[in-house]
Amino acid sequence: MGGGNLGGPCVEERSAKIASEPTGDFFYGRRYFVEKTRFWGYVRQPRQPWSRAKLVIMREDKKKSPDRFSEDGAPGQRYASDNNTDYRLRGYYTGQQAYEPNSNQFLPEFMLTGYEALDRQPGWLFRPDDRYDRFRITMIPR
Repeated sequence: MGGGNLGGPCVEERSAKIASEPTGDFFYGRRYFVEKTRFWGYVRQPRQPWSRAKLVIMREDKKKSPDRFSEDGAPGQRYASDNNTDYRLRGYYTGQQAYEPNSNQFLPEFMLTGYEALDRQPGWLFRPDDRYDRFRITMIPR
């Protein structure tokens, strides 16, 4: 796989940022797009490391996901143009699992009620050597 291609802070800086982040009745999420999949990305509780995040499918009964553009829209206004963006998410886990057929996974369902974009270029997610490939799942917690 080689070295990472997302850039970002050193491990100590990332750990310090997470340890000092605000807490409350919300979650932190990172959009993670892989072609032909319909999961949304990773969601974690405040001050939890990304290694404890869960890959989720968003349920949009109450609020549409941040990126609901057409898949063949203009650049910057295309589905998944927010890949690797950090969000503050409001909502809750429904307790249900949803099947994502293209990755053959049953994933937790997260009911979205609100969101705020925090950082559009946060760098690596799990490790500095994370390598993003839009055609296959390459970033998973270990």
